[in-house]
Amino acid sequence: MVSVADRSPAGAPRSRLTLRIVAVWVVPSLAIATLTASLGWGLVHAAKQSTSVVGSRVPDLTVRSLDGDVISLRGLTGTPMVVNFWASWCVPCRQEAPVLAAAARSTAGRVEFIGVDMQDTDAAAHSYETDIQSPYPVGPAVQGSYHDFGVTAPPETFYIDRRGTVVSRII
Repeated sequence: MVSVADRSPAGAPRSRLTLRIVAVWVVPSLAIATLTASLGWGLVHAAKQSTSVVGSRVPDLTVRSLDGDVISLRGLTGTPMVVNFWASWCVPCRQEAPVLAAAARSTAGRVEFIGVDMQDTDAAAHSYETDIQSPYPVGPAVQGSYHDFGVTAPPETFYIDRRGTVVSRII
């Protein structure tokens, strides 16, 4: 039996009112707080991971070009490199492709350009390359990963000096 002392001022039992408050306010508030904390943690840690490669030796990444050549970034030490991570579905990648192509042509023989396809199917990568026609080798990584560079999404471009040190990163 519910006594007068167990009722809220509106006449509802306290346990129902408490349950309603928990269901309507506490649970959604905790869910929002958890989501916010998770997103914040992810953004902070992604940023830390992505900046750590600058100043370090180039990661051990090997690319199989769409023409079938195998290119090891560490094997190119002695030559400055521009390494661009791209994807066929990436609109900014398509927008920057002509600029990268022009830079590759104007520095041919002095700077090596490599395009690393990420998160794509072979068919999509070939179709993209047919449209873009990069004057430098492009293809997926067959050893190592874009994660080794701290890349979270394309496009990202890295400049590696002739000693094999990553000296800059452009998002």
